[in-house]
Amino acid sequence: MQIYDELVARGLIAQVTDEDEIKELINTGKAKFYIGFDPTADSLHVGHFMALCLMKRLQMAGNQPFVLLGGGTGYIGDPSGRSDMRTMMTPETIEHNCECFKKQMERFIKFDGDNPAIAVNNADWLLKLNYIDVLREVGAHFSVNNMLRAECYKQRMEKGLSFLEFNYMIMQSYDFYHLFKEYGCNMQFGGDDQWSNMLGGTELIRRKLGKDAFAMTITLLMNSEGKKMGKTANGAVWLDPNKTTPFDFYQYWRNVNDADVIKCLKMLTFLSLEEISEMEKYEGQQLNQAKDVLAFELTKLVHGEEEALKARDASKALFSSGNAANMPECVLSENDLNEEGKIGILTAMVKAGLAASNGEARRNVTQGGVSLDGEKVSEPTYMIDKENLKNGIVLKRGKKKFVKIILS
Repeated sequence: MQIYDELVARGLIAQVTDEDEIKELINTGKAKFYIGFDPTADSLHVGHFMALCLMKRLQMAGNQPFVLLGGGTGYIGDPSGRSDMRTMMTPETIEHNCECFKKQMERFIKFDGDNPAIAVNNADWLLKLNYIDVLREVGAHFSVNNMLRAECYKQRMEKGLSFLEFNYMIMQSYDFYHLFKEYGCNMQFGGDDQWSNMLGGTELIRRKLGKDAFAMTITLLMNSEGKKMGKTANGAVWLDPNKTTPFDFYQYWRNVNDADVIKCLKMLTFLSLEEISEMEKYEGQQLNQAKDVLAFELTKLVHGEEEALKARDASKALFSSGNAANMPECVLSENDLNEEGKIGILTAMVKAGLAASNGEARRNVTQGGVSLDGEKVSEPTYMIDKENLKNGIVLKRGKKKFVKIILS
């Protein structure tokens, strides 16, 4: 099976500008493609994960990836899919985040050897542009009417789209134009919510240079309930082990819904479609085996095989004997305790990230879903003593959520 057909079979492709041309380019290893990453935090997260895996697949097939770090577009902020404006970041923060991204990406794609990935930063050209020149040379090729119909602006239009954000499409389109002209980059890939921005780039190249460039969007990673994957009650699932531990990362994928496990195996792992096809036959408890495979493969990709093995062993030990080794920890200080050196079970659950509020924690306790070191807690007023915290105590919610609470 050629690479394009494999991408289709894995359910990765959402929209393409010219299927025959794109198919020919990537199947023959002639694609010079880029994906943009705006440095909105100091770590990549699961939302970036599928894009990185796609880059890896295409590079393995002989195509050359360009990593576009959004050091310039990060000054503006992508309005796609948002109802509010992004927080403005300082130049120092943007630069730091770009460096963090580049380091994490080295786990997925090669920046040396044959067809090496090339990292570029759009700050190198966007910050040098003259405003009047942009209006004359670029702005003249964009229809405001068409821009206002774009999907990426729809949610922002409800609360008011700032002129700052309105320029984002023009900046992203200029990126494609610049990369095409300077590097021969002939294709852009991105999330399906970027389609309008990507079409803006292909059109700008056609109008300015009279040449064809291509765009393809990746299917957004959604669960069976229609919600974006990669979010928990505590926020994003990060690729940085200091923000989301390998154990927590493993547990996130181990706990996906039954209806989502095969889709995730196809879209995110590098297991063969034949292997995954066998797992499609699994039913009931057998699906847990597929979830273990999914969690292990993805943890290995992000954190390496050693950490994946540790996370898998810790997960199995936890379900069989409650062993707290390698379990995520919540470290409390003396300030978290009351005058008697105790902390309430509800407060402990919130601090450990097992509940979003005291109200939610109370419901968990009263419904019989909370235990400490294997002993069920039935009273919302239960207090954990300081002495029990010195060596750590395992707080459990439901069947799969565990945190070791210790006192610093």
